[in-house]
Amino acid sequence: MIKRTTISLLYIVIITVFSSCSNTKKENKDHLVFRYNENAAVNSLDPAFSRIRPSIWVCNQLFNGLVQLDSALNIQPDIAKSWEISPDGKTYTFTLRHDVYFHKSAVFGTDSTRTVNAADFEYSLNRLLDENIASPGRWILQNVESFKAENDTTFTIQLNKTFPAFLGLLTMKYASVVPHEAFEAEGYTFRSNPIGTGPFQFKIWEENIKLVLRKNPLYYEKDENGIQLPYLEAVAITFLPDKQSGFLQFVQGRQDFVSGLDPSYKDEILTPKGTLQPDYENSVTMITGPYLNTEYIGFRLDGDNNTVKDKRIRQALNYGFNRSKMIMYLRNGMGTPAIHGMIPTGLGGYGTKGYDYNPAKARELVAAYKAETGDNNPKVQLSTSASYLDIAEYLQREWQKIGIAVAVDVNPPSTLSQSISNGKVSFFKASWIADYPDAENYLSLFYSKNFSPAGPNYTHFKNEAFDKLYEKAFTVIDDKERYKLYRQMDSIVMEEAPVIPLFYDKAARFTHKNVSGLGINPLNLLVLKHVKKQ
Repeated sequence: MIKRTTISLLYIVIITVFSSCSNTKKENKDHLVFRYNENAAVNSLDPAFSRIRPSIWVCNQLFNGLVQLDSALNIQPDIAKSWEISPDGKTYTFTLRHDVYFHKSAVFGTDSTRTVNAADFEYSLNRLLDENIASPGRWILQNVESFKAENDTTFTIQLNKTFPAFLGLLTMKYASVVPHEAFEAEGYTFRSNPIGTGPFQFKIWEENIKLVLRKNPLYYEKDENGIQLPYLEAVAITFLPDKQSGFLQFVQGRQDFVSGLDPSYKDEILTPKGTLQPDYENSVTMITGPYLNTEYIGFRLDGDNNTVKDKRIRQALNYGFNRSKMIMYLRNGMGTPAIHGMIPTGLGGYGTKGYDYNPAKARELVAAYKAETGDNNPKVQLSTSASYLDIAEYLQREWQKIGIAVAVDVNPPSTLSQSISNGKVSFFKASWIADYPDAENYLSLFYSKNFSPAGPNYTHFKNEAFDKLYEKAFTVIDDKERYKLYRQMDSIVMEEAPVIPLFYDKAARFTHKNVSGLGINPLNLLVLKHVKKQ
């Protein structure tokens, strides 16, 4: 008869062995799964609706377009292996690869697929124009006269006017290729069951809980050694809305990377000089680089506030604070002082003369304003969101020193955005993130035909000389000549001061030491096809 203690010990040994095997198996596979947390919801997995960053990041793993961007924002081939542009800059002719396959799906037959052809791009771009679909990406085709599949591998696009930045627009996920079969299949919901051509394919999506992508075994791209991409087997995304909770999971090793800085944890991981805290130096890799995002404060020039209509006040506010000090103490060094206009570093046209810290000049302008208007106590109200309250309060203190009283009004982000667009605030904190890599992005904010709410000119700035240069830039194909025009336009904006550029942003990513190949780019796109985990 076997004693009870012997049985108990045997049971413990068996459980331990199986548990050890299970843990080993999990560890062996962990390096094939890339995990990250998304604090905001994904609205759709249909690239025609990839308007917000969380959806863009996922769609970037699932879909391809005609062209793509490299980490330096150069246009590179994607499904189009080459292209030609006519001498007048209006006709684009793309030659497509013939080895790109859609993800396997029942819409093609039982676990089947097919190759992508030019007619698929004709169908996909027509979806953007379909008023019944109401894609927010329709605007990328606003300068397109027509497009046509000439044959299976030739696709042409005809513009109605020269637009040198057009190829950059085609790198956006809106312009991804999708199969018509999915939209013709009865009852098929593409939003939550996407079929693309990208390095990863859709597996599971429980909205606001988890999203899983699996490796696409048919993906066409290979690395420099001829090894098929991607290296990972899966991407797993969780949806914890609290950024601090997401950071804690990263610290605990449950997530593989964290993107960006949040006030809730920035001082935990970074020193005031923007380097990793000693506790993280041996376990975390920090990746930083320029981010095409200009943080600024805008004035509504045709609003009810007469104080902000005076250029001297606007210029005084520009001169009246130390941008370098603000970035050092409130951003842990993550940013570049915006003393060169609205166009951020990294784009052609950057480098015009803006505003440096000059409190004496600021006080001189305020004194001149007071003497002429009789307004001895100029007051303004700055509308912002809670995320930028620390910056708003810093500016409030600095501007008080030059003789301008500033009240700070904190709004929810959605409310603030609507108020800015509808002209309900006269002095507001805003930012502009580039949609595509051309400075026209930023200059469009000041073109008089782009007045909000229909367009992005939230300040309602209007200047005839600026408008003429803006329109002329569309006709200039030579990049260097166009960049000169961009700098001229930015100089006009700085002289008239409808905005106060604060800083050019930096993108920051934090990974564990076992992650490689993630990289970073000025548009802050998430590219996972080159990522490896040891």
